[in-house]
Amino acid sequence: MKMHINLCTIILLFVITITNSNLQKKSSMAETVPPSSSAPADVYIVYTEQPSDGADHESSHLRTLSSVVGSEEAAKESLIYVYKSAATGFSAKLTPEQVSQLEKQPGVLQVVVSKTVQLHPVGGGGAVNNMMV
Repeated sequence: MKMHINLCTIILLFVITITNSNLQKKSSMAETVPPSSSAPADVYIVYTEQPSDGADHESSHLRTLSSVVGSEEAAKESLIYVYKSAATGFSAKLTPEQVSQLEKQPGVLQVVVSKTVQLHPVGGGGAVNNMMV
């Protein structure tokens, strides 16, 4: 399957990346939900459809996440950030098993692992920037 990436997609990824880089410290310090299996939890970005029921983004995402992690309290502990401007979705600490379940939920468009990438310096010799993707 070929994947075509347009300028809007790249801009969207940079906006999400910049937001996530600011949250990296928060996610490393936050207490997370004990995984439902022995697999380690990683941070994932979950892209969703706009809430159609008139609910605010966070409430809608907590409902979706609760169905996978077991409770609203566990969802609140797992949730790292809610996206509602350039994209609709959220980032959360999830196990691979939880990701598999989440991908089957209505309204979930895509789930991708968030990872740090290193950008080349602009103009040569400048500082290197780290960004979350």
